[in-house]
Amino acid sequence: MVFSSSTFLFVFLPTFLGLYYASPGRWKNLTALLASLVFYAWGAPKLVFYLCAACAVDYGASRFIAANRSRPARAKAVLAATLAANVALLLYFKYANFFVHEASRVLGFLGRPPLAWTDLALPIGISFFTFHRVSYVVDVYRGVTGPANSYRDYLLYVVLFPQLIAGPIIRYHDVAHEIAHRTHTLELFFEGMVRFSVGLGKKILVANVLGEAADRFFAAPPASLPVLLAWTGILSYSFQIYFDFSGYSDMALGLAKMVGIHFRENFDRPYISRSITEFWRRWHISLSSFMRDYLYIPLGGSRVGRARTTLNLWIVFLISGFWHGASWNFLLWGAYHGFFLVIDRLFWSEAVRKIPKAVAVALTFAIVLFGWVLFRAPDLPHALGYASRMLGAGTCEPAPPGAAGPDVLASRTLATLAIAAFLSFAPAWEGLDRLRRGWTDRVSGGAAAGLRFAGVLLLMIVSFSYLATGSFNPFIYFRF
Repeated sequence: MVFSSSTFLFVFLPTFLGLYYASPGRWKNLTALLASLVFYAWGAPKLVFYLCAACAVDYGASRFIAANRSRPARAKAVLAATLAANVALLLYFKYANFFVHEASRVLGFLGRPPLAWTDLALPIGISFFTFHRVSYVVDVYRGVTGPANSYRDYLLYVVLFPQLIAGPIIRYHDVAHEIAHRTHTLELFFEGMVRFSVGLGKKILVANVLGEAADRFFAAPPASLPVLLAWTGILSYSFQIYFDFSGYSDMALGLAKMVGIHFRENFDRPYISRSITEFWRRWHISLSSFMRDYLYIPLGGSRVGRARTTLNLWIVFLISGFWHGASWNFLLWGAYHGFFLVIDRLFWSEAVRKIPKAVAVALTFAIVLFGWVLFRAPDLPHALGYASRMLGAGTCEPAPPGAAGPDVLASRTLATLAIAAFLSFAPAWEGLDRLRRGWTDRVSGGAAAGLRFAGVLLLMIVSFSYLATGSFNPFIYFRF
């Protein structure tokens, strides 16, 4: 069940909100927990029992660790065992298929039969709820937070449905107080509804339109794409993935506010970044901070020599790339970003201050675009062929029947591309910010609230209309 589905919008969400606000205060957590388990069981009914059992192990381990602070060897041993179990399960479910297929490929090259293997189904959201569980036990060990007051509170933290499937990655200490004691107000509920509506509009009105076009571009043989269409295809995908994932994050933050919980921001206008380092401070912020706090810093971070710091960056982004998907494309995508992060650290972070902001933003965006080719292409040869066409290399071959051609550039696609580009890059224009502040100063109080309400209502009506008439409604980050 995705947030942009009719089932969620017209059945699950109103039913949940009705039951939640009808529940007495002491029962609200139980209502949210049961609803979250139903939400997850909707797509993975058997795996919900595994999730509850794994959380029970984590909760028990955290209580033991907290009770044995005076015996650090015992606490550390339990921490290591818990982390090993969590990571082992993630590796098994997410990467076993990849390693078995690669081993079979090597055996085939050597003239041996492939390994007997039945592909495993990937549990929905396994990466995200594994990261939640890992951060919890590590933070209890470090003394950043105490163990949850009860297993029920801890399970609610892990399975709370707004962030269960695709984040953002939430630290327990950020929401522990609100899980135990939170305030519900009409103003906070309205803020949540506004944020949810904005996210829904991003997903349905922008990401879905551009995703449909991007799929046609990447389904075509790269050699058949003229340079202009190749660039249009990757631009469509770059805005699709941004508006899809940031839209989901907006919806998650909005849903949490509706029940009195505050999540940290997960995106901060990433396409206006002047370097790749800045890009990763703005893109999927919760993942970047997780990798920094639980991998980069434990490896030594930047406190060691230049060579070791460079190695640490490469390790973190190789793992980050492989986390996104079990394929060579994702591994190379991580290495690609790791390379530019090293370049930033060596000299570019200083050099970028001496060039115009627009030039720096354009260069960074171009680097990100070529990285997205690796991310989106089905395999490495396709990615290399697509990037070659973007650079104008080779001869454009005739397109096969049904392949993407100029016809894919419908007026709706071009208009959506223009809107997406404006929304992505307009924040870099300081003059626009001055106009916004001037408008805010002139329109305030009841008039501003009325305009916001009218805007949200219009956005929801248009989004629902597109949802009712369209059949293309994927969610990119489900596989992660």
